Amino acid sequence: MLETHFSGLHGELLGTLYHLLGNMEDAHDALQETFIKCWRNREQLPEIENVRAWIFRIAVNTGRDMRMTAWRRKRQALGDEEHSVPSGEATPAHHAQRSEQMEHLRIAVSQLRDEEREVFLLRQNGDLTYEAIAEALSIPLGTVKTRMRMALANLRQHLAPAETPRKNPL
Repeated sequence: MLETHFSGLHGELLGTLYHLLGNMEDAHDALQETFIKCWRNREQLPEIENVRAWIFRIAVNTGRDMRMTAWRRKRQALGDEEHSVPSGEATPAHHAQRSEQMEHLRIAVSQLRDEEREVFLLRQNGDLTYEAIAEALSIPLGTVKTRMRMALANLRQHLAPAETPRKNPL
């Protein structure tokens, strides 16, 4: 049963861990560590109401631990071309535009405060409710909503198109 839940969340977990840790190698390591932690505690499964939230909570905590570990060396993130899904649009211009938009979004998400990024990723990638996020992170519901509001405001600000300077009429 754990394997079924975990395999169904694989892509979302990997994406969340990638955004938390900043590169795909560490995300894969954290994903494996998450599965091991879940496996060691699989006897708790019958008592768990929301298995998805439980797995995501373990994944986020594992990502936090890896991010904070002093011995973890910084790795240069590999290009995501090998991990991207081909677009239904075949035009190179569309693909280039989509790649540029996704890169801007990745940069914007990476510049969020850790607390904001965790809430944003659990909501967007984990598809968790605010209540489930509060439970998963052991924080008040109001704090979750505030962090999400701040994350969205920061993302809007970062992703807003730059205003073009007006020409001087003189």
